[in-house]
Amino acid sequence: MKEMLKRLSKHKLNGMSLIEILIVLAIVGILLSMAVPKFMKLIGRSKSLEAQTQLKYLVDLQTNFFYINSKYSNSLNEVGFEQATLVTEGGKANYKIEISDASSSNFTAKATAVVDFDQDGQFNVWQVNNKSEIKEVIED
Repeated sequence: MKEMLKRLSKHKLNGMSLIEILIVLAIVGILLSMAVPKFMKLIGRSKSLEAQTQLKYLVDLQTNFFYINSKYSNSLNEVGFEQATLVTEGGKANYKIEISDASSSNFTAKATAVVDFDQDGQFNVWQVNNKSEIKEVIED
């Protein structure tokens, strides 16, 4: 047993020094800091699909409500739209849906982001009207 330990102790193990590991981590950190801002725009665009989908659904609900009542509604509950729980409240929805204006001939609704996706201080806002024209009012 002692002979085996002596042989193992004479055997030099190859490895990396602490300085080499720190240099590698620094390089990886620098590369990540250059890549992350480019991906933030992509993340924001993909999350905006949630707003567009919800607004399209609201247009369908408003259209059905209009056919029955000959007017558009100011109330999400009245048309049957249920706001998903927002991420700020522990849910998964990134956009708060609101009806801005409604009358007997038209309506406008908007989806406002509750999260600043790219950390630039602006919150993304999308808007739709009774003609299903969805447009981005404020870019994130």
